[in-house]
Amino acid sequence: MGDLILLPGMMCDGRLFAPQIEALQDRMRVSVPLPVSAPDMTQLATGILRDAPERFALGGVSMGGILAMEIIRQAPTRVTHLALIATNPFAERDEVKARRGPQMESVLAGQLATVMRDEMKPNYFSHIDDSAALRDLAMAMATDLGADTFVAQSLALRDRPDYEITLRTVTCPTLILCGRHDQLCPVERHEAMKGMIPHARLLVIEDAGHLPTIETPDIVTTALQELLEETHG
Repeated sequence: MGDLILLPGMMCDGRLFAPQIEALQDRMRVSVPLPVSAPDMTQLATGILRDAPERFALGGVSMGGILAMEIIRQAPTRVTHLALIATNPFAERDEVKARRGPQMESVLAGQLATVMRDEMKPNYFSHIDDSAALRDLAMAMATDLGADTFVAQSLALRDRPDYEITLRTVTCPTLILCGRHDQLCPVERHEAMKGMIPHARLLVIEDAGHLPTIETPDIVTTALQELLEETHG
């Protein structure tokens, strides 16, 4: 039985992968380490690698995808399969960096729910007419993680490097997956990643936004299963 490490997006936990874990746990040892221990991608990746098996498949959504890129940078030979979902290979743009400070100040002042409701979640499920259940899940994950995690993850995202050079070195079987309606990590960024990893499979899910693992879980699960069946070369 192989090992699969799944990395959730900002202010998300293992519930982001609940459908995939249920489908895969009979054939893979699935773990979901939470990126909450440090305000820095390098330190977060080092901690995950310290506790990880020697060889493992790796998948990440959004911030988790960025962290997966850092893990690949640090330990490329340990990753057997790679899934980059709803994510971004580039350093943070200045206009996004500028929003981080006020958001962190608000969250530290007790406004986590407000920031999530007004600034984060509207970008998640804008294409879905009735997204109440998904929005409630996103809020529950965020409030359970709390303000300190929000600040640490904001700093790690703000100060991350560009991963284009890293992605151009990837040789393992790779899936690049995104939703057609993703406003935070649009399709063009995933097409750019496909250009960096030519052997990768690019899958654009027409009915998904930023969190396809819970929006279109069956499609994501099938894509992951197909990835894990691939072999090198």
